[in-house]
Amino acid sequence: MRIEVVEGDITQQDVDAVVNAANRAMRGGAGVDGAIHRAGGPEVLDDCRRRFPHGLATGDAGWTTAGRMSARWVIHVVGPNRNAGETDRTLLTSCYRRALEVADELGARSIAFPLISAGAYGWPREDAVDAALETLRATPTQVEVARMVAFGEAVHQLIAARL
Repeated sequence: MRIEVVEGDITQQDVDAVVNAANRAMRGGAGVDGAIHRAGGPEVLDDCRRRFPHGLATGDAGWTTAGRMSARWVIHVVGPNRNAGETDRTLLTSCYRRALEVADELGARSIAFPLISAGAYGWPREDAVDAALETLRATPTQVEVARMVAFGEAVHQLIAARL
């Protein structure tokens, strides 16, 4: 699998699947979650309600339609909220591993990831990048391209330096 990094808007990526940093309720929110729900339209929320009536556990992943986005699917993951005391790094790495597993189930060959848990959930950015890249490199998958989509130049430079 080739890992690449771009700076930009995850909702605009031309990939089979985009990864959403969702909350446990899976009903939309702020940050990446809000952007994906706005770009995908009501179809994403409707599919979340139907497929995940009780939400999703931290560290797990599940998919929905991408609605109005060019991607075919949204793979929702729930990262650990460090600000709420969730400090188990394996929950963070599980998000990337499970997203790749779901991508394989769907037959997705290209996937775009945000930097999970490093925004409002307070995970230290450097460790969030290391957790992402270590897991992407170590997880067997049929995905051909994993794109890290950095929100802002500082995050882009951090990821690029570690790639």
